Amino acid sequence: MKKYIVTQAAKRDLMAIAQYGDENYGFEKSDQYRDKLEQKFVSMAEQPYLYPAVDHIHDGYRRSVCGVHSIYYKIEGQGIAIIRILNRQDPDKAF
Repeated sequence: MKKYIVTQAAKRDLMAIAQYGDENYGFEKSDQYRDKLEQKFVSMAEQPYLYPAVDHIHDGYRRSVCGVHSIYYKIEGQGIAIIRILNRQDPDKAF
């Protein structure tokens, strides 16, 4: 299995997603959504070239969508680094 790492910025994004989900959809739905995100990370690490490059946002970054979030990542060594997990934020300002 290929590996993925989650940057500090992406960890903060996950915390915000969890807090919003818990408050607006309840713990069970919120946990299910975070599980879905984690499954997507694994899938992205296994097939990192499946998702499009977004060099216009940042050189070397790629993007995958999960639910209402865009996951920005880059390929590193034998895996990927999850850079940010954004909803409606402007990616130009987020990086």
